Amino acid sequence: MKQQLTYLALGDSYTIGELVTAGENFPNQVCSILNQHGYSMSPPRIIATTGWTTGELKLGIKATNAEAPLLKTYDFVSLLIGVNNQYRGYSQKEYSIDFESLLKDALKFAANNKNRIVVLSIPDWGATPFAKDRNRKLISNEIDDYNKINETITQKMGIQYIYITDWTREAATDLSLLTTDGLHPSGKEYKRWAEKVADYFLLQFNTK
Repeated sequence: MKQQLTYLALGDSYTIGELVTAGENFPNQVCSILNQHGYSMSPPRIIATTGWTTGELKLGIKATNAEAPLLKTYDFVSLLIGVNNQYRGYSQKEYSIDFESLLKDALKFAANNKNRIVVLSIPDWGATPFAKDRNRKLISNEIDDYNKINETITQKMGIQYIYITDWTREAATDLSLLTTDGLHPSGKEYKRWAEKVADYFLLQFNTK
């Protein structure tokens, strides 16, 4: 029997897929795409909860490992975290420290293989109807600041960075990219992310 490949997805609501079916979140769509290309994928192991900050994700990984032990390593790992740090007004310095720690942990789960891990940029919730009574420009600028931090750290570590933020800004004029809450991405939006992630993982297979 062909051994199945494994995928660990770390994050918050954008990874678990708030208000979409499990099959529509981007980790599951990544696995579907890889399966379609002939690779046998186990269902993704997702450690993510709506509202989590970097600190809460760190605690969540430890708690999950204690309750339902994770594999020592995974064939693929993704990390997308930080929007709730911005939303709660946490310091960017704290985010930088936490994010780098999380990325190092994620790299260990990828068996220290930098080619098997990706980081996704933080979506801009300021472009959504949810933010209609907020300072959209301020939110957008702060999201950009957070993304500069995570991109710099990711590139410094030689890991693939996938920028999806501008796509999420299209929700300002295309509500089909959002779920019914007017805040979280729809399966249609996640499909775009999944294709980018899957394309990168497929490239790693093809360049062995």
